[in-house]
Formats: sequence, C-alpha cells, structure tokens
Amino acid sequence: MAGATLALAMAVGTTSMSMPTATARADDLEDRKKQVEQRVEHAEEDLDESSAALRKASARLAAAQEQLAAAKAELATARGKLEVAEERDAVMQAALDTAEAELAAAEAELAQGRIDRDAQRQRVATTVAEMYMDGDPDLIAFTSLMDAESTEELTRRDGVRDVVVGQEARAYDELKAAEVMMVVREEQVERARDAVAGRRAEAADHLVLMQELETEKAAASASVRSLVEERAAARAEARAIRAADAAKLRALQRQQDEIEEMLRRRAAAALRRARAAAAAKAASARARSAVSGPSDGVLSYPVDGYVTSPFGYRTHPIYHYWGMHDGVDFGGGCGTPLRASAQGRVVASYWSAVYGNRLVIDHGAHSGVGLATVYNHASDYTVGVGTQVTRGQVIGFEGSTGWSTGCHLHFTVMANGKPVDPMKWF
Repeated sequence: MAGATLALAMAVGTTSMSMPTATARADDLEDRKKQVEQRVEHAEEDLDESSAALRKASARLAAAQEQLAAAKAELATARGKLEVAEERDAVMQAALDTAEAELAAAEAELAQGRIDRDAQRQRVATTVAEMYMDGDPDLIAFTSLMDAESTEELTRRDGVRDVVVGQEARAYDELKAAEVMMVVREEQVERARDAVAGRRAEAADHLVLMQELETEKAAASASVRSLVEERAAARAEARAIRAADAAKLRALQRQQDEIEEMLRRRAAAALRRARAAAAAKAASARARSAVSGPSDGVLSYPVDGYVTSPFGYRTHPIYHYWGMHDGVDFGGGCGTPLRASAQGRVVASYWSAVYGNRLVIDHGAHSGVGLATVYNHASDYTVGVGTQVTRGQVIGFEGSTGWSTGCHLHFTVMANGKPVDPMKWF
C-alpha cells in the first residue's frame, strides 16, 4: 500500500503506498517532494479512487449519467415523433371534416333530388290523367283532324295536337332527367360515404399510433425521472463514501504520526546505546549506509514468495495513480507463513482500513540506523505487542485485508522512521 495511500495524502506531502504519514514526512523521501508537487492538482481526482467502495459508487454514478443522457435522447425522440404525429393528426382531422361536409352536402342534394323527382312524377301523372279523362289522345286527335272542314283548320288542329303531344313528351323527358340525376346523386353520396369511412378508418389507426407514442413518451419521461433520482442517489452515496475515506486517511495519518514518532525515539535510543558500545564501528556503518545502504544481509526474507512489486514509484494497482510504493510486495498465496526478518520486539499491532492487519517490529540499531519492519495485509498474526521475536519465527500469515487486490505481503523497512528500499537490507 502507498504511504499516504491516496493522492489526498500525496497532496499534503505524504508517500503514496507507505505507512499513513503526515506532512512532516514529505522531506523524508528523496526526490518525492518534487514529484508530489507535480501531482497536487490531481489530488481530489485521485481521492475519488481512494477505495473500492468509492470506485463502485463512482461507477454507479457514471453509469447513471450515461443512462440519463441516453434516456434524455430517447425522450427527445419520442417527443419529436409525437409532434409529427400530432401535426399529421390535425391534417387528417381536417380531411375528415371536409369529407363529412361533402357527404352532408351530397345527402342534402340527394334529399332535394328525391323531392324534385317525386314532384315531377306527380306532374306527369296529373298530365296523363287529364289527357285520358277525355278518351284516347291519339283517337281524339285523329277525329279532330277528320272533322276539319278546311285545309286551314286541319293545319291548325294538327298544330294543337303537336303541342299537346310535345308537352307530354317534355314532361316525360323531365321525369327521366330527374331519375338520372337521382342515380348520379346516389352515387355521389355513396362515394362520399366511402370517403368518410376511409378517413375515419385512417383516423382510428392514427389514434392507435398516437396512443402508442403517448405511452412511449410517458415511459421515456418516467425513465428520465427515475435516472435523475438514481444519479442524485449515486452522487450522494459517492460523497458520503468519499467523506468516510477522507476520515480514514486522517485517522491513518494520526496513527502513522504516532508510529513514526515512536520509531524515531526508539531508533535514537538504540543508536545512543550502539554509539556508547562501539562509536567507531557505528560511525563506519553510518558512512556505508549513506553511500549505498547495507549489503551484509541484516534482514532475511519475510516470506517464502516472489516479488510482485518493487520499492519505488509506480502506478497504483487499484486506483491507477502514479505514486511512491514504500515497500516490496511479495506473493506466495493466502495463508503463507510470515516470518520475522530479524530479532526484535513487536511494538505495534493494529487494524487499518487501508493496510488491514499491520504489525511493526523494532530491530534496534543496525548499520548506524534504528531499524524497524512493517508487515501489512496479513490475515492475522500469532504475536502481539511486547512479544520478543527471533529471526525466522512465524509471526502471522499472508492475507488480503484492507485495500488489497489479493493475498500478498506489503513489507516495509523503516530506517530512523523513514521508508527505505528493503532489497538493500537482505
């Protein structure tokens, strides 16, 4: 794990992937301050990735935002389709109104035509009846011609007969015309009725479409409202988790301050004892450490496993920001025994939300510095505070507690309370 575990810790000058340190620890790591300052502007963003819980909440929020954008697009589409349908509905209603008006006019003309036809039939019937009341019209006309006493009278009587016959013919012609107009008007009414029926059928089908579009719009609106609520809930959850993570960091930094202050005091005391016993040898050891660090195997490997992540700057495996990895990660598998790297005394053992189960062993003065080792993420430990341990003694078992991607040991070496590369001490 990182020294401050997150960019928030980085922003206040602590080491990512080390024990949770305070601002005063910034000057303890070589070249770290410059790199930290370059990343201060990303502190808040990095804090958003401070825990698995917040990462899930952020993913939920992002998903809600993406879904909301899609839902808004769907709502806009539904509204657009409904507006087009409403415009078409208005056109169809106008066409239906026109067809119904034409039908009403045709029916009125048909009704008037029937009245005119019946009147014409009555006139024809009256004319015929009057003509036959005096006898057969043809016979009467013939008798009239035969009774003519002169050519002039004959001509006059023949003209009268033609007038009578012409009147009868006109009456029949008018009746025939009225009958023909009735047929035409009946056909017009039938066509008008068919047109109205067709318009009404189209209107009925369009009404179904309108109802479907209304339902689609209502569903899209409900989806938008639901996603707005989901986004608000996800944002509130993310903020709450973020605040909780920040509180964990502050608590972790306080713990780290206490641990490091204790280790500095113990290192100073151990060094005083060492100088009193062998001042010259201590001075020589300090000079060697200042140049390249120890290389005489002061510490043994803490676990039978392989290195999965070395000491130094790296990309965080969970949160993906660039930060200082203040120790060495060893694989080996869940339950692999953890061993004391050297003789010493357990001076701290506690639970950290970030590091899980932690154990700190003070090994006293070595090579001119006060040396301590820190074990992180263990499933549990077999020793407690005050226990005197020997090199190689089983003190616990590999686990994946705290902010961890899998069972491993994050092993930190502290020289005078400052994280150093463990590989130089094996």
